[in-house]
Amino acid sequence: MKLVYFTHSLASCWNHGNAHFLRGLLREMVRRGHAVAAFEPAHGWSRCNLIADQGAEALRQSESCYGGVDLHVYDCQSAAEELVVDADVVIVHEWTDPQLVAELGRLRARSAKFVLLFHDTHHRAVSDPEAMGQFDLSAYDGILAFGASLADAHERLARGPRVFVFHEAADTHQFAPPIPATDDRRFGAVWIGNWGDEERSAEIVTYLLRPAKRCHVALDVYGVRYPPEAQRILVEHGASYRGWIANARVPSIFARHLMTVHVPRRFYTTVLPGIPTIRVFEALACGIPLISAPWEDCEWLFRPGEDYLVAHTENEMCSLMREVANDGDLRQSLVCHGLERIHARHTCSHRADELLAIIKQLQQQTVGVA
Repeated sequence: MKLVYFTHSLASCWNHGNAHFLRGLLREMVRRGHAVAAFEPAHGWSRCNLIADQGAEALRQSESCYGGVDLHVYDCQSAAEELVVDADVVIVHEWTDPQLVAELGRLRARSAKFVLLFHDTHHRAVSDPEAMGQFDLSAYDGILAFGASLADAHERLARGPRVFVFHEAADTHQFAPPIPATDDRRFGAVWIGNWGDEERSAEIVTYLLRPAKRCHVALDVYGVRYPPEAQRILVEHGASYRGWIANARVPSIFARHLMTVHVPRRFYTTVLPGIPTIRVFEALACGIPLISAPWEDCEWLFRPGEDYLVAHTENEMCSLMREVANDGDLRQSLVCHGLERIHARHTCSHRADELLAIIKQLQQQTVGVA
């Protein structure tokens, strides 16, 4: 099978968390013998920001993260028909230009034989429905939504294509506990994530910065889009700001720390509950204890209290940070349960199985291919 994926970026993960999952998923498809080509725009926002922030070498260093995937860079003049020659399946991410989304739909409507899927991994369906309304999905065979609540939002829009829940997952070929998996060299807490953009800025202070300061837990912060005011807030709370980090280095950073924290963006605690960030999957896969700010795991992806701990208030976060820092048995229990859950349900191999099942179903229904 030939799979073509249109992504905002595969080469850059600068403020682009979907690249983490996508790299692992597409590499898994390659391992299974499928031909995979990815296309990203030459002037994509994440790609350009990474070059401006870290230089072009950072793009080249990321190539090992998607080895085996045939990556192409296209411009706005590229003809859609030329990009999908001989494709059996075409998947289009929701940060793709609406004109290209529509052009691919027109190709499908003109009896193109590929299965055409739209992949949504953002909250714009509820936060910016006008922007999502620019996408013409009338000829698409299906929508992949990275959570049941987002799938429900698309179904309420009644746009035509069938909607499938398709969560992100951990690339366990890259994200795994250190060997040997001891924690005697671990120290403090780490937060790997971008500033809130008013979607979680207050929550970062309440559930991360103030508790760490109150508990005297050393805190390292990695990420981008921290304006001077945000960096000032970090300094005030005693946190060390480390800047951008390539996603491939994250397992080694987790391995140096006793714990990490999940602070979801507000949309994923209110209108789109049940959708974790990719860091939840990656942290548990790396065997680091995780404490989460309030988040309703309404799809039972994990087992709150076993795979990770949940703090509903700032005071509770302080208590849990102290417990994790001082209780080695608790840390070991969280690590074991988290790893068990990831390997049972949430690897890129699991998602490849799910994607292939969706493709087969749609081929049988809309293309007539067994």
